[in-house]
Amino acid sequence: MSAEREQKLKKLLNEQPTGIVLLSRWLTKQGYSAGLQKRYKKSGWLKSIGRGALVRSGDQVDYLGAVFALQKQQGMSVHPGGRTALSLTGSAHYLELSTKRVVLFGSKKERLPGWFQKHDWKLTVDYHASSFLPADLGMVEFQHKSFSLKVSGPARALMECLYLVPAKQNLVECYELMEGLNNLRPAQVQSLLEKCRSVKTKRLFLFMADKAGHDWFKYLNLKKVDLGSGPRKIAEQGVYDATYQLMIPRELAAHG
Repeated sequence: MSAEREQKLKKLLNEQPTGIVLLSRWLTKQGYSAGLQKRYKKSGWLKSIGRGALVRSGDQVDYLGAVFALQKQQGMSVHPGGRTALSLTGSAHYLELSTKRVVLFGSKKERLPGWFQKHDWKLTVDYHASSFLPADLGMVEFQHKSFSLKVSGPARALMECLYLVPAKQNLVECYELMEGLNNLRPAQVQSLLEKCRSVKTKRLFLFMADKAGHDWFKYLNLKKVDLGSGPRKIAEQGVYDATYQLMIPRELAAHG
């Protein structure tokens, strides 16, 4: 490799954090042609982990380094959400959350690239594409290794959990998570509730916050939240809560 090409590569690597995926299309936009990328791979500086995705040789890259690339280089809204986000941000430290399975959310039309799906991240990735919440609302920056990426903040993460109820998320566990969220900011919760498009999610969130007796709950203006009309059945054989018009499991009604 010529000294000029080597210097160009060193500049790139110095500017980018370690532990991340480097997308070929993004590299091309930065002035690193397909031919140049091929030479870097042949010289052992970079290696491919799938079509269109590269990493530094010898670098340890996990799924968060891949999500970083999707967010920062491809402009996608894909992010750790639900139980995974609560675990990452320390909001679920009292529960045993599996590190062998992670939950990612993205907008309705976004799909994980083939290289992301096919690569072995040493864990199972549950991806959910939905626009029930605005892409940029209720997010926080999470520091991981030498880089940061967007993950769901506690209030949004719990709403993502509730969105998956009952098919892919246990409702009683959601309530146990809610019990720990005693420091949410009412203004942010209000905004999430007003812009959430899932009536089921909003009703369950309010039911649980009310049941948990959080102080922030009393500062919410429920008149501004569209809770739809008619009952919602979460459990076939359950207990009916008239306030939020929910048929909930008996074990949840008895919990706490």
